[in-house]
Amino acid sequence: MEARIVIVAGWIEFKVADFSLTLPVQPDRRFQPGLSGLDKWPGWVSSRVMLKFPISLITVTLVCFIRSTAPGAEPSAAGAGHPGGDMAEAAVRLLASLDATQRVKAALTFDGDERENWHFVPMERAGLPLAQMQPYQQALAMGLLSSALGNRGFLKATAIMSLEQVLAEIEKNPDGRNPAKYFFAVFGTPGDHGAWGWRVEGHHLSVNLTLKDGQVLAVSPMFLGANPAEVREGPRQGLRVLASEEELGRELVRAVSAAGHPEVVFTDRVPAEILTGGDRQVRQLDPVGVLFGELAPAQQTALRLLVAEYAERLRPELAGREIERITAAGWKNVRFGWAGGTEVRQAYYYRVQGPTFLIEAANSQNNANHIHTVWRDPAGDFGRDRLGEHYHGHEQPHD
Repeated sequence: MEARIVIVAGWIEFKVADFSLTLPVQPDRRFQPGLSGLDKWPGWVSSRVMLKFPISLITVTLVCFIRSTAPGAEPSAAGAGHPGGDMAEAAVRLLASLDATQRVKAALTFDGDERENWHFVPMERAGLPLAQMQPYQQALAMGLLSSALGNRGFLKATAIMSLEQVLAEIEKNPDGRNPAKYFFAVFGTPGDHGAWGWRVEGHHLSVNLTLKDGQVLAVSPMFLGANPAEVREGPRQGLRVLASEEELGRELVRAVSAAGHPEVVFTDRVPAEILTGGDRQVRQLDPVGVLFGELAPAQQTALRLLVAEYAERLRPELAGREIERITAAGWKNVRFGWAGGTEVRQAYYYRVQGPTFLIEAANSQNNANHIHTVWRDPAGDFGRDRLGEHYHGHEQPHD
């Protein structure tokens, strides 16, 4: 029985005599070994694995926590979380901690225009910024953000916030570039009845959740960007917050092109921005590149991994649901297309789209060191497809 294993956290410990050094690890890759007995594991579990490699006087210990799912297995009811309930609890705790002035900024109406007024550029926004919170309120605010994201998604989001400090030093602009200028807004009344939502947003980060009767209806738009995409100087040199999104895409386009599908690169011209920008409503873009069914099995797996990298920004229950929706609509209908160069540090753009989702990634600004990525649901952003509300278009969707 084959099962998927994902290393989600861990550390490596190096020992030489009495000296010890411990380094955290957060691997990006997945592998599918044939391991006896994994078919008996009850869905999603955690396990601790320790491997020791004695080399003379040096001992290297790898400790990792793994998540394993047998094919088709789902989280058991006993171990599964309740995303809607967790989000409501986190939102209630945050709002209860605020004074009257803060609540006016953080608590907004659900049916108002602001709920869909999303963007990813640096600007003042509706909501309550971290800068205007007490430390204990900031902790509760981050708890709300973490209620929607998986471990890796939360690490990426907080690292993106921290890049504002890097930009402040590069641009010598501490007022304009501030890691505390991320705004938290709750739309409507959080709970198990009725519709409500919430947003965490600032430069290069926009997380939008829509719920109704305790259930999560929509997880998009979800935007993550990084500037610089690679920190190339200073104490944080080498940091690449969205490295996996870049490398998985580049590896895939190279493999597909080498396998006799040059049409996967649909143009050499790289757009300056993701094509959907900050539009409130989008429709599917032109069908460029290659279809999933035209790919070899290994390339299909690579494309699944690329999509999973985006979906797994969310907590496992929500990520799994998005993948299930893609599967139900048919992977055969998923397309992958690339624009620009395929070498490291060359400007590029790619998109992956199917009936239920649209992924865009662009890295062309600042000498191809400024990446934007987004996950959209053309029919269901902000829960449009399930709320049955009347939406007024503020912008024309892209073709």
